[in-house]
Amino acid sequence: MRKGERTKKMIIERTSKLMNTQGYLATSISDVMKETGLEKGGIYNHFKSKTELSLHAFRYAIEEMRKNYTDALSDKHSSTERLYAILDTFCDLANGRPLPGGCPIMNAAIESDDAHPDLRAEAQKAMSELYKMVHAIFLKGMKNSEFSAAIDADAMTTIFISTIEGALMMTKLYDDPVYMNRAIRFLKDQITHIQHHA
Repeated sequence: MRKGERTKKMIIERTSKLMNTQGYLATSISDVMKETGLEKGGIYNHFKSKTELSLHAFRYAIEEMRKNYTDALSDKHSSTERLYAILDTFCDLANGRPLPGGCPIMNAAIESDDAHPDLRAEAQKAMSELYKMVHAIFLKGMKNSEFSAAIDADAMTTIFISTIEGALMMTKLYDDPVYMNRAIRFLKDQITHIQHHA
């Protein structure tokens, strides 16, 4: 990797952590300069604008989340185990792993609305990917008769993601894991409830 590529990678990695904690819109170029030790020209040498940098930072954060999911799911075979593994990755996010600040999808979604349409589009794309992954797990569980065929996979996916994202937000807001613990207990009860019992 050439020096320029290494520098660009370093800027993205450090900015990603900074923006996920401070906010994609609230983080200034001065903050990025302080975090990276680079002058403004050193940053704009690699990125046309702060918007472009924030999109790269968000994509990096999503890639870190994706790696966390992939690792968590790699040795899980049943749909129940896979859903539990996803819950574990959200516990990791609440504890600042793989990056500080919680879930980048939720952070970007809350912040972007109409003010930052490119970031909003990236957040929607990332949420769609998460939705598809969870939805596929519910469908596979139904197909394999692990879950009741009578469940509504779309509703279960929406409830699963909404509950865990909301719990993550409350855990971060109050700096108290009780909200995440309650949500996980609730979702595990729901998963047990939909299991197909022969």
